[in-house]
Amino acid sequence: MSAAEDSGNRSLGQLVASATTELSALVHDEIALAKAEIRQDAKRAAFGSGAIIGAAVLFLFSLPVLSFALAYGFRAWTDLGLVWCFLIVGGIYWLLGLILASFAIAKFKKVKPPQKSIDSAKRTAAVLSNVKPHPRAAVDGHPVVVADVTRSSV
Repeated sequence: MSAAEDSGNRSLGQLVASATTELSALVHDEIALAKAEIRQDAKRAAFGSGAIIGAAVLFLFSLPVLSFALAYGFRAWTDLGLVWCFLIVGGIYWLLGLILASFAIAKFKKVKPPQKSIDSAKRTAAVLSNVKPHPRAAVDGHPVVVADVTRSSV
């Protein structure tokens, strides 16, 4: 016998317990879906952050030492003045930094909100907001009016 056929024989407590269990399972599944989507976007954000940190490290630590070495190398290789050699080296480092920064921006643009979880939560909220209480049995000979029953807005 299925649960639908047996629902006429179940007590109110059993029905409430069953509904609570199913609602709890639904909430846990939605939380698991949100975690999976956020984990994926967190990996993208971490990768983009790593690229930004890499660009910053290149700018800060490699510029002084390599700039001098490369500028003096250009000076020895060409007959350009030392100032022009340093400007060429600086331009090369700025170009590398801009390439890394544009790569990081492209990765950050791919980070999106967990849309599947949001849609699922909205559908669940819409279903639950349309639930109406069952008609109540008469108490002490007086019918119970639906307006007399308070409902949680949560």
